[in-house]
Amino acid sequence: MASDFDLYRTLEEHEMLRDSVRALAEAKIAPHAAEVDEEARFPQEALDALVANDLHAVHVPEAYGGAGADALATVIVIEEIARVCGSSSLIPAVNKLGSLPVMLSASEELKKRYLSPLAKGDAMFSYCLSEPDAGSDAGGMKTKAVRDGDHWVLNGVKRWITNAGVSDYYTVMAVTDPDKRTKGISAFVVEKGDEGVSFGAPEKKLGIKGSPTREVYLDNVRVPADRMIGAEGTGFATAMKTLDHTRITIAAQALGLAQGALDYAKGYVAERKQFGKPVGDFQGVQFMLADMGMKLEAARQLTYAAAARSERVHEGGDGAKEDLTFFGAAAKCYASDAAMEITTDAVQLLGGYGYTRDYPVERMMRDAKITQIYEGTNQVQRIVMARNLP
Repeated sequence: MASDFDLYRTLEEHEMLRDSVRALAEAKIAPHAAEVDEEARFPQEALDALVANDLHAVHVPEAYGGAGADALATVIVIEEIARVCGSSSLIPAVNKLGSLPVMLSASEELKKRYLSPLAKGDAMFSYCLSEPDAGSDAGGMKTKAVRDGDHWVLNGVKRWITNAGVSDYYTVMAVTDPDKRTKGISAFVVEKGDEGVSFGAPEKKLGIKGSPTREVYLDNVRVPADRMIGAEGTGFATAMKTLDHTRITIAAQALGLAQGALDYAKGYVAERKQFGKPVGDFQGVQFMLADMGMKLEAARQLTYAAAARSERVHEGGDGAKEDLTFFGAAAKCYASDAAMEITTDAVQLLGGYGYTRDYPVERMMRDAKITQIYEGTNQVQRIVMARNLP
């Protein structure tokens, strides 16, 4: 499959990709989704299936053994996985989030060292930006890196780290010059096996229970100087550039969750009968479905437009960074708000059944909530949009 990704440039080819990912997701991932959520366990079956089909990190360029998927193809992969299991969709999404700083700013040697194992499926990547006192204000981080000969020594705590403990590699932002605030932050690759790296207990979450979220503790972790991503002091800029691109993957996750909920609700109201006819024949229900479909399609178009701009920036085209910043924030914000509304309406359409764990829509509703929060709350996205209006 990897050699075909460079061909996914037309609508027909992207739809072929969608069909293949959907078939795989329904066959290999969907059967385990409820159990993964109920047991709050990592979806190993999903990881195995995705690795076997080169879908775990499709964004990695072919030069490093990857699939070389464009931004829209990556969105489609995440969307189709999220349609059946939100937790599993975080495998390709967070692999991109964690490794994109390396792709954007690292030396060629560092790219080969860490992107190749990721492409092969031998490792996963996570992203360590947030801290206990540095959430929306990421520039207020306290994790420090102090130079010691040909190493940097890292100390601090990172919080809300997706797939922590499972991932082998971590992009870590740390303060190297406290006097320069955001321009004194640098980025490093930290390995799970580095001495001094440990993890907190998994958070007990409302949704995406199959994706472990844990604190990452850095206790005198010695990192070779050549593992710094880019030049000293450029870490925060790299982090923000990364989010411009990866907020679109959260929009994709939101699309998938909303689509899955709408699909299930449509089937349910067509079969469920009340007052002698299908519930779906009532105008009030039809209006709800129409609004759900309208919001979903609007979110999809905005997300795909953002993905096109992401690809243009990657290729060094005429897409301005400010344009991508606005569209990435807008797609993430609008799609996640729409997903929350659509999944909530899906629960409503199933009535009492929708409120039980015997049906998937309540899980989709719980999973959708986090898309309004992580990679920048939707309140922050509106600030970003206001500052970068086209």
